[in-house]
Amino acid sequence: MIMEKIKFIENDESGESTLDVISQANKFNVWMYKTIQPYCSGNVLEIGSGIGNISQYFLQNNYRITLTDIREGYCVRLKQKFNGNPNLSGVEQLDLLDQDLDKKYFMHFDKYDTIFALNVIEHIYDDTLALKNCNKFLTRGGKIIILVPSYQCLFSRFDRELGHYRRYTKKTLSEVFISSGYNIIHKQYFNMVGIFGWYFSGKILKKKVIPSGQMSLYNNLVPLFKIIDKIFFNSMGLSTIIVGEKI
Repeated sequence: MIMEKIKFIENDESGESTLDVISQANKFNVWMYKTIQPYCSGNVLEIGSGIGNISQYFLQNNYRITLTDIREGYCVRLKQKFNGNPNLSGVEQLDLLDQDLDKKYFMHFDKYDTIFALNVIEHIYDDTLALKNCNKFLTRGGKIIILVPSYQCLFSRFDRELGHYRRYTKKTLSEVFISSGYNIIHKQYFNMVGIFGWYFSGKILKKKVIPSGQMSLYNNLVPLFKIIDKIFFNSMGLSTIIVGEKI
């Protein structure tokens, strides 16, 4: 397991390529942002900001936000992209499983009203410890929003290339929240139609990264896919979202 964790930290070619492809999907990114935005307030901390695909919308909408990532390279890109933005509180390299977390990041404890991590927790071997450590950064009553990939049956080459340990359901992610000391205030699935695209590219074609052409087509059809999610009351989806509150 140690070697797997080292590989995750040092080698993220597939992950960066995927983020670059998704960065062009503006309609999809706005959809994701607007799905979590109602639960966000006050001083915000993003865990695993990547290249800022969602961060940009928080900054544009005047949220005070601190961006973090485990990889130095992403932190450099974030600083280059958002340098000088008045709503940016800072960019920091952060490892939620750091053994010295209490010493390195104590100045951030009890500081944030909202934490969100989108497509991050599935990369972390000890997801319960990660969420327990997030608890330290929240103010009392602060909210944490986690979005992760759904359904272990969809686990494919995509997941292996991206460094995923697992996929979730509302039930399995809820268990992590409860074990980590949160009250759950909302849970849903997101992006139902995406299931079919993921299955086709990952399970059948066995692609290593999301094809840019496929993502572009999907992005153009987002208005339709949003309606489908509403029709089915978010009863299934490629992603699982849970919002918790610090006790």
